[in-house]
Amino acid sequence: MVEFIISFMKVSKSQHRNKRRARVRAKISGTSLVPRISVFRSNRHLFVQIIDDESRKTVVSSIIKSKKKSSLKGTKTESASVIGETLAKKAQESGITKVVFDRGGYKYHGRVKALAEGLRKGGLKF
Repeated sequence: MVEFIISFMKVSKSQHRNKRRARVRAKISGTSLVPRISVFRSNRHLFVQIIDDESRKTVVSSIIKSKKKSSLKGTKTESASVIGETLAKKAQESGITKVVFDRGGYKYHGRVKALAEGLRKGGLKF
């Protein structure tokens, strides 16, 4: 009985992230005037999308590739900052100035924080 309880209580990192993600998504949604910036972080890449949840369409998207496939130099965090700035410029070209930031259940730290600061530096408000 004790072994069952101990094995039942083990929860993986991805399950914790999915819980945080659901909690964040319950409070945040994007509109056509104020779209949502969604972040997915893997070990190698960082995927970023600006999404209009009302029409369920991706307005602008960007990706940070690994060093082997990308021309960006520096660490993954520095690359995230640069991609944030370029994504902000793309968004402003499509008429988006204000957004809602969805960190996707990840901690606001490291690459996610650098991306957000790059977006702010590029001119987006959230």
